[in-house]
Formats: sequence, C-alpha cells, structure tokens
Amino acid sequence: MLDPATGKTLAQLPHATAADLDEAVAAAHRAFPAWAAISPFERSNILRRAANLLRERMDDHARILTLEQGKPLAESRGELTHSAELFDWYAEEGRRVYGRVVTGRVTGVEHIVLHEPVGPCAAFTPWNFPSLTPARKVAGALAAGCTVILKAAEETPGTAVAMMRALHDAGLPAGCAQLMFGNPADVSARLIAAPAIRKISFTGSTAVGKHLLRLAADGVKRATMELGGNAPVIVCADADYDLAVASLAGAKFRNAGQVCVSPGRFFVHESLAERFAADVAARANALQLGSGLDAQTQMGPLANDRRVEAMERFVADAEAHGGKVLAGGTRRGKAGNYFAPTVIAGLDQDSLLFSDECFGPIMPIQTFASLDEVIARANAVEAGLAGYAFTTGLASAHRIMHGVQTGMIGINNLTVSTPETPFGGIKESGYGSEGGVEGLQAYLNTKLATLG
Repeated sequence: MLDPATGKTLAQLPHATAADLDEAVAAAHRAFPAWAAISPFERSNILRRAANLLRERMDDHARILTLEQGKPLAESRGELTHSAELFDWYAEEGRRVYGRVVTGRVTGVEHIVLHEPVGPCAAFTPWNFPSLTPARKVAGALAAGCTVILKAAEETPGTAVAMMRALHDAGLPAGCAQLMFGNPADVSARLIAAPAIRKISFTGSTAVGKHLLRLAADGVKRATMELGGNAPVIVCADADYDLAVASLAGAKFRNAGQVCVSPGRFFVHESLAERFAADVAARANALQLGSGLDAQTQMGPLANDRRVEAMERFVADAEAHGGKVLAGGTRRGKAGNYFAPTVIAGLDQDSLLFSDECFGPIMPIQTFASLDEVIARANAVEAGLAGYAFTTGLASAHRIMHGVQTGMIGINNLTVSTPETPFGGIKESGYGSEGGVEGLQAYLNTKLATLG
C-alpha cells in the first residue's frame, strides 16, 4: 500500500486465504435469515447511525482517503459526505419496500406481489472512489435485508476499513457486512462460485466485468455491472459559453480525471473550438498540482504509477495523430505519480483519446459542424455510461437527450450522481443501477403469492 504523492509505503495489507473466504461466505449465510427478518425500521436505524458516525469521523477518514488515493482533502470530504448521504437515503428507502395486491380473476382469489431480499451478496469495488462506490453497494444491500461481502481495492484499504468500523459501531450484527482483500482473480472466483452468494455487484473495467459475468452465469446469479465509461461532451454553438468552460474545466480534472463519469471526449462547435481550447488550457495551466494533504492543492497525483505511464502513451498517440498539446502533456516531479493537467486540440477520430477511456487528466478536443454529425460521433464507441452537453436551445437539448446512447446524461450541468437517482450505464458500460429506487430493487426478488 503506497502513498501516491510520495511513492512511500504506508502499510502492509494482509490478504485473505481460501479458508478466510469460505468462512466469510458461511458467516454471511448464517447471518442472512435474521437480518432479513429484522424490521425495515430497525435496519433503517442502524444505517442512520452509521451515516452519523461517518460524519463525526470525517476529518480522520478524509486524511486516510487522501493518503492512500491522492485526491485533495476537499474532494475526500465531498466523497465522504456523499457516502453518508447514501446511507441516509437507503435508510429511508429501505422502509418503503412496498408490494401490491392484484384483484384475481376468480372471486375470492387475490394475487399478492412481494419483494424479498435476494440473499448474501458479493461486491467488488475499485480504488478511485474508495468510500462512495462501496457505500452504494453496501448500503443498498443492507437496506434490502441482504448480507454482503465487500472485496475492496487493495490500493485503498483504509477507507473501506473505516466504513466497516462505522457500520459495526452503529450496531450492525456480526456477519451482515464483511470486508476482504486479496488477489482479485482468486477472491472473485471463489466468492462468485460459492452457492450461498446470490448476487454480485461490480464496478471496474469492461474486460474484468465480462469475466465476472461468465463466472456468475454458471450459478445464474443476479449481477449489477458498472463498467468502463468514455463520456462524450457536446458544446453547441448556442451554449452558455462561460458556464461550459467553468463547469468542464473543473470536472475534467477532479480526482485527476480518475472518475468513471469524467467528461472524456470533447466535441466543440467549430465556431467556438479555438476559443474554448485556449480558455480551458489557461485554466489547466493555472491549476496547483501537489499532495492532496496540502490545502493549496487543486489536483493531486494519479493513484499509481501505471496510470502515469498510460497518460504518456495517450499523449504520444495524440501527437502522432496531429494533436497539439496546449497545456501539460508530461509527468511532473521525480517522486509521486504526478501528471500535468493536459489539453490537446486538433485530434482526429482515430486517436486513442477518442476511442479508449484515458481515465486521467487529459482533455481532448475535436470540432463539429452539425448536431446529427456530433451525435453519431458521440455514439461511435461501445461505452455508454454518462454524457454531457451544453446548449441553450430546447430542440437541441431534446435531440441530444434522446439521441446520445448513455445511461446518464447531464445537459447544462454535470450532476449525474446523487443518492436518490439511478446510477448506471448501457452498452458495454454495463447494466443495472445503483442509487435511487432502482438501486434498492437490484437487491430484491419479486414473488407472486396467490391467496384463495
């Protein structure tokens, strides 16, 4: 476990053995009947207490998150606040698992639709949001009455440990939520193969997600998949220009671009493109790069050295395809995983930045002339997680909203993730949603009971 700001070792992390994993599954299986039988009101109280503990421990948890992941403290606090709000949301929504009665065709017969917890679940989460992503999965599972085993990222274990401590300090019974670390391939294979596990939820790359789906298929297990993104951004000629520049320059470099819904491929109308590129480049050049623990830092390091190497490959490919680097483009410093906020203009459609998710602080810009053209280019990749557009025209907004193939789209704003709304993608960005009523339903079976 390394500090991405310095490269120094923070701690040694023990890995679960096969026996540890088997015991975790057995514990989740043992705890499930009692937890499912507890009233939604009591489950709600525990989740609320956990949310309050997360808020009380905010400063300590934010420091842990920044040390192991790299993002500035202000971003860590924002992530932790969102996590606490997720526990609050599911605490309330879990009290509203309503069924319904359908009048039968035969006199004296009623059809009763019930929703019941699916059973013990396994959740797999990445390192870029080590509090928010586990919170979405763990809070949803527990609110529905499921038990859950979380396999969190080995790069950022401390944040997940802090969350689990808050849950158990809030009174969560033993076995209801457990945390494991280990070789990802070994852990996922063993947990998914366990007959007691009835659902999996995964956030990560499309390639790994497909592999886990194959494993889940053998047991016909329910799955929620939030996979890779490559969000298109359309800036129309009639956009509120100042809003677009300020919003997009801020969002692109949040968490050093390591955000699954980060604005990825920028399509700017030809009448604005040169000005837009210059203005966002000026903002990128002005960003203060440094340790996330420094109050002056506006962008921290990348989470690991392999991400820096990936950024170098993307920049080299962009230059080979005619791209002009207007800001950044290089590694910074000799220690830590720093890469300068980067803006590249003049790229063609064949560059990697317009086909592959870079997952880093690079803003690639292309021009477009017509709305039909740009919607087709926005849809030219297999990813379909999030998308964004800026336009003051109602007709353009409607065409983009219905035409861009993504699970989420923000028009004149970038807010696509709140506790009360569904978060998920389409195409090769996965299926199913977390958050909102959809996130709770993902952990429930639907049963029909006919009563005569």
